[in-house]
Amino acid sequence: MYQKDMLTALDAIAEAQRIAFAPMLFQTALCLRKFGILAYLDKQGRHGATLEDISQHIDLREYSISVLLDMGLSGRIITHEEGKYYLAKVGHFLLHDTMTRVNMDFTQDVCYQGLFSLDAALKENKPAGLKVFGDWPTIYPALSELPQAAKNSWFAFDHYYSDSAFDAALPYIFAQHPARLYDVGGNTGKWALRCCHYDENVSVTILDLPQQITLSRKNIEQANLSHRIDFHAVDMLSDAPLPGDADIWWMSQFLDCFSPEQIIAILSRVAWVMKTGARLCVMELFWDAQKFEAASFSLNASSLYFTCMANGNSRFYSIEKFYRYLEMAGFRVEHRIDNLGVGHTLLICEKI
Repeated sequence: MYQKDMLTALDAIAEAQRIAFAPMLFQTALCLRKFGILAYLDKQGRHGATLEDISQHIDLREYSISVLLDMGLSGRIITHEEGKYYLAKVGHFLLHDTMTRVNMDFTQDVCYQGLFSLDAALKENKPAGLKVFGDWPTIYPALSELPQAAKNSWFAFDHYYSDSAFDAALPYIFAQHPARLYDVGGNTGKWALRCCHYDENVSVTILDLPQQITLSRKNIEQANLSHRIDFHAVDMLSDAPLPGDADIWWMSQFLDCFSPEQIIAILSRVAWVMKTGARLCVMELFWDAQKFEAASFSLNASSLYFTCMANGNSRFYSIEKFYRYLEMAGFRVEHRIDNLGVGHTLLICEKI
């Protein structure tokens, strides 16, 4: 995935400076977008705009605009030629690319303040940064009570990466012809709804924390599908009994919320109650199963959200290690399908 260190000393020191001032560059990019400077330059196209032009159309003082533009030049977000500024390719994607916008908003609204406590989180294996939002053991029971911007950005991030993979995964799941499906960690109920719309004969039970059940129940009722989608409130880390009637146990972006020991414990409990012939279907983002280095970079960066904000002990795993966790819990991977959506892998597993 990663090559040997091929940078020259000059390139390496330049990269080191970009890291040293990375928070300044990030906030500059955010402000260039927030105050409409990127959008204005985009509108001007190949004609470009002078500092005076920009100052007349942006509600900031010329001084404020100038420092943003200068850092934007250093960050290769914009270019400058013969007294005019132009939107560079990086700026174009900051403005127009949905994935980039979702990632930036998630970093800013959910992670940025809390990451100041990353060192404490690493030492304590607890989400030390979560205190910026309140006194919570993990972020999951807090989701419904986060500030609106953080809540919006969290769900936008979660749904962006899962939604595109859902449609791609459905044919593989329903090739198994399940009559009943358990959606473990069902979140807002999006997967359950997709399943019911895809196959009019399937019944779904959402297994999740009580707080999340409350959110998903509203969405299910609004979709008039309460007669086909049931709920089972449970903490999967507890010893509470689990139902065992499902043909498919579905877990999408769920197990990355837990430590290796917790993953093995959860899957072992599932294996214990699974009926003969049932399948476990796990859809996850694995950093070492990506086609592009930028995707691996994004996943490894996002792992620090789990460290600092979510729970202190989970991450986006490597698929090599994940296979071991499955085997230790009593499962064998029957089928592996990579590159679903924006980089998901679907693992269809049978009990050993």
